[in-house]
Amino acid sequence: MARIRVGTCAWSDHEEYYPPGLPPRERLSYYARHFSLVEVDSTFYRLQPARWFESWAERTPPDFRFNVKAYGAMTRHHREPRPGEEDVVEVFRRFDASVQPLREAGKLGALHFQFPPWFTCTEEARAWVRFCREFFADDLVAVEFRHVSWFRGESRDATLEFLRELRAVHVACDAPQVGTGTVPKVVAVTDPRLAIVRFHGRNAQTWYVKATTTAQRFDYLYSQEELAEWLPAIRDVLAPGASEVHLLMNNNRANYAVRNALDLMELLGLPTPPRDERGVPLPPGRPRRTEQLRLF
Repeated sequence: MARIRVGTCAWSDHEEYYPPGLPPRERLSYYARHFSLVEVDSTFYRLQPARWFESWAERTPPDFRFNVKAYGAMTRHHREPRPGEEDVVEVFRRFDASVQPLREAGKLGALHFQFPPWFTCTEEARAWVRFCREFFADDLVAVEFRHVSWFRGESRDATLEFLRELRAVHVACDAPQVGTGTVPKVVAVTDPRLAIVRFHGRNAQTWYVKATTTAQRFDYLYSQEELAEWLPAIRDVLAPGASEVHLLMNNNRANYAVRNALDLMELLGLPTPPRDERGVPLPPGRPRRTEQLRLF
């Protein structure tokens, strides 16, 4: 069976999770006490210097893993090149060099390519996905589609076969089913090394909102029952078919992602720390609340 890792998308956004007064530089180390996986989302917005990745690797345990989101120019989110990025191949090279410290530390999980809602299922789009995969031939590459055309009707099986051919990781999504800019729940393993599920929340009202922060868009706290709906898929399909399974919470409003990540770990029988009344781990130094045992 697979090694199952649970984490959140980004580590700096979670209000009420970090102890008061904890310096920002120490947040990643604190996060790594409770989780063995995180998705780096800041790389989607701009290319990051390699020294940051080196620092992150130094502040996490040997077994920790980073999934790194591809820069927006690489996933066709930028409709026009930004100044200095007219040569897209050079952009790929810069991104490649930036994550090298994670490779050297053995902490690079997958390079995550999340394509935009207007990236529809066409031959041109398939050629671009193929280019992205081949550029990072020695890495795990995960692919997340956002347009329903990739999984509508017969396209579903064709898309999964395409990803298997590329040896790319299919990213299953939990998201509101509204319009064409979202995909249905498709559970499948396309690369035996890794399977990924991303939980975006189910807030249909905010899915297409042009919010000022991602927390506004992904404003949703899963119930235990909603998370439990995924247990058969994880245990019966993903875990038997892949060496690792990554489960990532992207509902980054307040402390929702942390709470739901720990909820999911409990449902899966994974070790979790004691939590306070807010649903987050007890801060260091705070005694664990004990309950009086009753015999009758």
